Amino acid sequence: MGGVDRRFHALVSAYAISTYGNFLNLIALSLFSYQVTGTAFGVGAMMALRLCAGFVAGLAVGELSARRTRRTVMICSDAAQGITMTVMALCAARTPLWLLAGAVIVMGMGNTFFTASLRSAIPVIVGQEARARANGLLVTARSLATVLGFASSALVIGFGGFAAAFAVNAASFVVSGVTLLVLRPRTDEEESREDEQVPPDPGARRKTGEVRERSVWRSGAGVPALLLGMLLLRGVDALASSSHNVVLPVVAHATHPGEPAVLMTRFWAAWAVGTVLAHLVLRRSRGEGAWSERAFALGTCAMSLAFVTAFLGLPAPGLVLAAAAAGFADGWTEIVYTSRLQAAPDRQRSRLFGLSATVEQAGFAVGAVAAAAALEVLPAPVVVGTFHGAAMCGALFLLLCATGRRGAAGLRQSTEENEERDSYGRHTGAGTLPGA
Repeated sequence: MGGVDRRFHALVSAYAISTYGNFLNLIALSLFSYQVTGTAFGVGAMMALRLCAGFVAGLAVGELSARRTRRTVMICSDAAQGITMTVMALCAARTPLWLLAGAVIVMGMGNTFFTASLRSAIPVIVGQEARARANGLLVTARSLATVLGFASSALVIGFGGFAAAFAVNAASFVVSGVTLLVLRPRTDEEESREDEQVPPDPGARRKTGEVRERSVWRSGAGVPALLLGMLLLRGVDALASSSHNVVLPVVAHATHPGEPAVLMTRFWAAWAVGTVLAHLVLRRSRGEGAWSERAFALGTCAMSLAFVTAFLGLPAPGLVLAAAAAGFADGWTEIVYTSRLQAAPDRQRSRLFGLSATVEQAGFAVGAVAAAAALEVLPAPVVVGTFHGAAMCGALFLLLCATGRRGAAGLRQSTEENEERDSYGRHTGAGTLPGA
């Protein structure tokens, strides 16, 4: 495909539609889980099951992408989720618990498979030079779809019940899958597919198997230290983000008991505007320095600070500004983080994004449970401040490591240049002054 052209915009539009269906489904499936199980524990168990399914999928997506093209993985993910939601729409009147659990597992795994495959395929679809702009378009589409999905959930469920919500979600997967089938974007480097072919010679086959085992082992152990730090900080960020997701509905009901949905919609709409602004700013950035570990760490600090500020009891204008600032920093870190991982070699990218999905799912799951428990004994601002404070500490540590590494790299480069001058006889003295 190459470049951010009309075909890629069509792909982004299809992604936005499926994302809208996912977030509409997130509300509908949570409410439906309560209707089927009859307890809050049942809702939590279904949410935990979905997160666990995504966790497992993150571990498997790298190996799956090595055996099948990323486009195939995405189409199969859309098909599986579309069929599942169609069955749920047909059985909404009487849904057994086992069917609900199966649907939750398919949705959790399918979303992880699709997202990791799409993100790792972006450099192949549009090229490395255009990947940042493409990531910005995807983040913008996801943010707008998130707000629309949350805002329209009550209307869709109220008008047609859970069956209508599940049917809309199924249709969104059909749109996404058909778009991938029609556009047929190239999602894998040709040499990567050729490397996966097993040679006919038994000895060569054995060597290939050994190399593959070592590559699987090095997929985690061979990650550069700063990149591994980004992955870990992303997990801590997910843990911190779970706190404001848990706290916001509670605060909305406490401060606006008559219209809690209005406050939540206002908050997430301002957040979405902030993410769009982040894309508009970053698309003008030039050079790989804009996508460095330092930029990610600074963005994480700003995001945590903005979310903490949003829960300090500000008046409505202040809340909107804080939410917009949080959205700007959130969009910034998402684009920078994704673009940095996409700079890795093609064969490593799928494993990196799979590992990232696993870390994020684990962080959010642990954080949701811990934040809910903490909210029973601590006020909302303290809970959000504690969780996001941990993210800020992690970001500052990564920032120190990145700054130290950059200084060491500069010193090493200067030393190598001096040694090169010595070897060519341009620097013959023992002193350090120029020309000595």
